[in-house]
Amino acid sequence: MTALPPVLQGSVGGGLLPLVRLLQLASPALPVGAYTYSQGLEWAVECGRVKTEADALRWIGDLLELGLARFEAPLVARLMDAWELGADAEVVRLNEDFIASRETSELRAETVQMGYSLVRLLVELEAWTGLPGWRERLLRINTPSFPAVWTAAAAAWKVAAQDALAAYLWAWLENQVMAAVKVVPLGQSAGQRLLATLGARIPDLVPLAAHLPEADWSNYTPGLALASSLHETQYSRLFRS
Repeated sequence: MTALPPVLQGSVGGGLLPLVRLLQLASPALPVGAYTYSQGLEWAVECGRVKTEADALRWIGDLLELGLARFEAPLVARLMDAWELGADAEVVRLNEDFIASRETSELRAETVQMGYSLVRLLVELEAWTGLPGWRERLLRINTPSFPAVWTAAAAAWKVAAQDALAAYLWAWLENQVMAAVKVVPLGQSAGQRLLATLGARIPDLVPLAAHLPEADWSNYTPGLALASSLHETQYSRLFRS
């Protein structure tokens, strides 16, 4: 049998499974309905705030750095720890905090619907072997949010915390760029430029989110809250509210 090149030794079989599972969790094909939400971006386009590729870069980039990386991502990191340590009360607290942080009815409905859909999917898959009693622990959460369920899956599948954070940020970014491609509209090449530019920021945002003290967490994004609330009554739209 031909020996594996040194670069591949130790990277086959079970060693790659967490990566494969992480790709599954971060895939736009994950059937939780993420692609049906624009998180206010559609209204920003409707009112003329976002009209070009440069506008989309600024809008999405600001939300990534000033919102997601300073509240949702740190919360994801803390949820990963809580699941792995068996700190179920902490999971419940963080889940309730996240739902309470959703400023509009559509932002709340989004995370609740996606959390519900992911719970159903994971129950159907029955592919959980790394987190004892995962199903009972997850189902004890009243109204699980998407981050709570997503991190349960990542913890159960032994995904490294920093990899999970990077993938979570990437999945959000990809959905936002896909929405911009549809509604601005932008071409596919413009979408790839946005992903390349904004994706390059993720390696610096992961350690920031992982080590940010909870006292410094902030989801103060009034522009997003206004855009989302106005989107709820927008007459013509492609995305859900």
